[in-house]
Amino acid sequence: MTQSRRMLVLRAVVEDYIRSQEPVGSAALSKERDLGVSSATIRNDMAALEDEGYLIQPHTSAGRVPTEKGYRYFVDRLATVVPLSEAQRRGINSFLSGSVSLKDALQRSARLLSEITGQVAIVASPSLSKATLRHVELVPVAMSTLLAVVITDTGRVAQHGLTVSAMPTADDINRLSSAVNEQCNGQSLSSASETVRALGGGTGFETVREAADALADAFASMALDDRANELYMSGTSHLAHSRSLTDLAPLFDALEEQVVLMKLMSNLSEEPSATGVGVSIGSESHTPELLHASVVSSGYGRSTSPVANDSERNETSPDQDSTNEPIAFVGSIGPTHMDYAATMAAVRAVARYLTFFVSESGSGD
Repeated sequence: MTQSRRMLVLRAVVEDYIRSQEPVGSAALSKERDLGVSSATIRNDMAALEDEGYLIQPHTSAGRVPTEKGYRYFVDRLATVVPLSEAQRRGINSFLSGSVSLKDALQRSARLLSEITGQVAIVASPSLSKATLRHVELVPVAMSTLLAVVITDTGRVAQHGLTVSAMPTADDINRLSSAVNEQCNGQSLSSASETVRALGGGTGFETVREAADALADAFASMALDDRANELYMSGTSHLAHSRSLTDLAPLFDALEEQVVLMKLMSNLSEEPSATGVGVSIGSESHTPELLHASVVSSGYGRSTSPVANDSERNETSPDQDSTNEPIAFVGSIGPTHMDYAATMAAVRAVARYLTFFVSESGSGD
């Protein structure tokens, strides 16, 4: 379809149907929209759009509603996502800035996104495989066991038991911890594993070689953990207000299948997009339970542009492109007639605030 009046008619139908959830007729468009043509011309355009698969007429005497193809065309033409208003941005920042931990921030983000969109919100915590090492503490807990407390740049805290045949002295343990923190800070866990193994084999670390090898094994194991630690979900009660009873059961089934949702939303968040937001509409998800639903997802990650001060962080940074490699995702699930523009803007805004939260947590500030 060319960028023509017909496209404007399609956009008008989609926007009106999203707002009213009632079939849209040519007379209503002619009256409410300044399209510059008669009702008869609009009716002809709508008929052509139906022939091309962008619209469908539920009943002979009814207006028309968008198809998946129509929604897809509409979403793809949202070349830019309109930023949230300054008041909305301040509200998001005020709510999320009270977070005391990564888990708290993710839980708050899910609740907030659900309230903004009136849909189901899902936020994933970062997997260890995408984290970098921030700090490690080695604590003797038994005659032959050390506890490694590992803190990553994303705020994740993981604990691993390290078995040794003979417990090193406290001074040797502290010396190993200091060397690991000095040499491995900012490294991926797989790189840290190699560094620690080499460190343990070096001169001066003979007494902690076994502990170093065990710690290297723990880092290597963590680096292979590609699972999100947890999914935080909010807003399932909103489904009852937006879906027919026949659609509710399969959609709840889809929400139970967290592995499927994680894969879908993670893939969407990693796909390059002009808006920085991925959208799957109906059957595009290849998930039968989501046939009547759309999924909007965006990745959050590490900031590539450090913020200078609190004012810049609160008002400017979250609406700038600031994400490098996504380390996890935030998304929304709702009906195919969702308000795509508003949902995409909200998902992107929350993702960018999480990016800065993770970045600042990782910096140790």
